[in-house]
Amino acid sequence: MREYFDEMAAAIQPLLRGAERYTATFRGEESDFVRFNRGAVRQAGAVTQRALTVDLIEGRRHAAGTLTLRGDAGGDRARLARLIGELREMRGELAEDPYLLYATAVHSTDRRRSAVLPDRDTAVRAIARAGEGRDLVGIYAAGSSHAGFANSFGQRNWYSAPSFNLDWSFFHDSDKAVKAAYAGTEWDALELERKVASAAEQLAVLARPSRALRPGRYRVYLTPAALYEILGVVSWGGFGLRAHRTKTTPLIKMIEEGRRLHADLQISEHTGGGIAPDFQDAGFIRPDRITLVDGGAYRECLVSPRSAAEYGVETNGASASEAPASIEVGAGAVPVDGVLRELHTGLYVSNLWYLNFSDRTACRTTGMTRFATFWVENGVIQAPAEVMRFDETIYRMLGDNLMGLTAEREVILDPATYFQRSTDSARLPGVLVDDFTLTL
Repeated sequence: MREYFDEMAAAIQPLLRGAERYTATFRGEESDFVRFNRGAVRQAGAVTQRALTVDLIEGRRHAAGTLTLRGDAGGDRARLARLIGELREMRGELAEDPYLLYATAVHSTDRRRSAVLPDRDTAVRAIARAGEGRDLVGIYAAGSSHAGFANSFGQRNWYSAPSFNLDWSFFHDSDKAVKAAYAGTEWDALELERKVASAAEQLAVLARPSRALRPGRYRVYLTPAALYEILGVVSWGGFGLRAHRTKTTPLIKMIEEGRRLHADLQISEHTGGGIAPDFQDAGFIRPDRITLVDGGAYRECLVSPRSAAEYGVETNGASASEAPASIEVGAGAVPVDGVLRELHTGLYVSNLWYLNFSDRTACRTTGMTRFATFWVENGVIQAPAEVMRFDETIYRMLGDNLMGLTAEREVILDPATYFQRSTDSARLPGVLVDDFTLTL
């Protein structure tokens, strides 16, 4: 795909007039998709797609449009010429953009991540074996995601990242199921077997009578998947400069009142450890790591080019949303195989869902437990717990009441496939929390 992107980028320059400039971003993928239900393949297919977004600029006026590329060079060049003409006409009707900022210093890169992916048939056979005798429901997606950037100054950036993502559940009955995932860039059959065995053990527990809990405060263990959901809500403005300057960040108490999270907590945007591109749509390069929270204190913001122009600071290559794409939380000291012992008596929470803010300025979130959540006594799982709603602030969960983080961390790849496969990722520990509030 790199060669085709270069060919399309080269076709833009001759179409420019006068003082016009352009930036162009490319997104593409070559992916296999397999859907499973009741442990059997129900749908299989492959997707190859390419899209080119061009921003046509003159002075401080600009207009952008996206073209789906067919792979026919002659036809795509003709359609690209029509797009440039349409953008030129549209730009004439637009006002100047006071916060337009794009890279002018040329910084070209070519980064292609390595991976060990199984062929589709090997993966399907392994997943089918996992579903033997069980109702396995899920989707397997694997292949390469590509991104490119070009501009009229001659900058060229390319990024390719192969990965796989198996997102599945073992369904038991009614609303009872065990949700699990196996994703990454290095396929390991033994690791898949370990995850399947762990999910099967939890599935067996779901056959026991459920335990109803009263509203109150409980000691809980939140798996990396549950923590991912919480950080996803906090990322709605939590780490972006624009939200901080407009005082809409849910972490406003950390900024204005000096509130802190636990001293052991480290949160960063680790582009070097994720699968997202290391450049963004205006051509700025993302650093390997941006420290967001260090020792429980807020450190740096994610700064998009538009925010940089508006507030007179340097951009650090953040996207327009200023949300993390490769979030990472530092490891702790609690071994995963010792979690139940440390939890002793309380709730083991595998997944959360329906999360939202109940009090944004206090960074208070609410949501529901989901799938395999278990009641634990004396370090032993006793029964599945009925669905409960929680309501907690980040300052209690990851601050005052944080008991520990696991020494092992899990790589989580976002399974979303809207428009194309997501390249968002996380590397997270599980967390032990005391006095976690369940409301109903």
